[in-house]
Amino acid sequence: MNASGQKVDNTQYILQAGNNKVALNPEGYLENFDDWNEDVAKTMSEIDHLELSDCHWEVINFMRKFYREFEVIPHPRTIIKAIGDKISSWGCTKKDFENAFPKGGCKQACRIAGLPLHYCHSC
Repeated sequence: MNASGQKVDNTQYILQAGNNKVALNPEGYLENFDDWNEDVAKTMSEIDHLELSDCHWEVINFMRKFYREFEVIPHPRTIIKAIGDKISSWGCTKKDFENAFPKGGCKQACRIAGLPLHYCHSC
């Protein structure tokens, strides 16, 4: 974990995000879906050296809404079909999606969106 996180023990880290402290697992994913807020997303993206644009927020919010409704993460194709036109006026491809989240594509988007690690392996 880098300077934004503090190691608590061998399996958990604490992330300081704004005025909140949230528990992360060693891979950097939230331990609890409901601990997420925009400060958490911003802090995680800063750790990844990723500046969140409106396009990123579209993806993050869609993924969170989808997960809350269906309790699974959306496949990248589902994301692209659902909000691709909001990400780009000429449509969006899987490569565009991966370029938007350059440190792991769907897995990075999952982590920043606060989705559980065990669901993000399906990306």
